[in-house]
Amino acid sequence: MKVRNSLRALKKIPGAQVVRRRGRTFVINKANPRFKARQG
Repeated sequence: MKVRNSLRALKKIPGAQVVRRRGRTFVINKANPRFKARQG
């Protein structure tokens, strides 16, 4: 999992979902789990 200041590039990748949990923004990708990321 990467911590990034911008998730904009990651949300264009196929299979990516942007999810808000506990005040943080996460990108989860079941198709390609390399692209997990968190912001905040």
